[in-house]
Amino acid sequence: MLAEREYSSGQVRERDRDRDREGDRRGGGRFFRKKVCRFCSEKVSLIDFKDIERLSKFLTEKGKIISRRITGNCAKHQRALARAIKRARHAVLIPFQAE
Repeated sequence: MLAEREYSSGQVRERDRDRDREGDRRGGGRFFRKKVCRFCSEKVSLIDFKDIERLSKFLTEKGKIISRRITGNCAKHQRALARAIKRARHAVLIPFQAE
């Protein structure tokens, strides 16, 4: 059930009509597990900026803070984590940008 569709740019693409129907699932039927905040599950009361090993798990190779959508942290702990990472950067415990 392939259909050709012409766009305003003059392109013609073939598309599957079944995917365009409302109610169809996109993503190929993947099942995603709900991410749980590590800090809530471990019952951590304080995120310490001197705990570099823990903080580095939430940084990319370039040194950017990974979003809570990816890590699964709750909003409260993501804010505390970002604050701790920024403090560790200023205390020169973690680099601002990894090379």
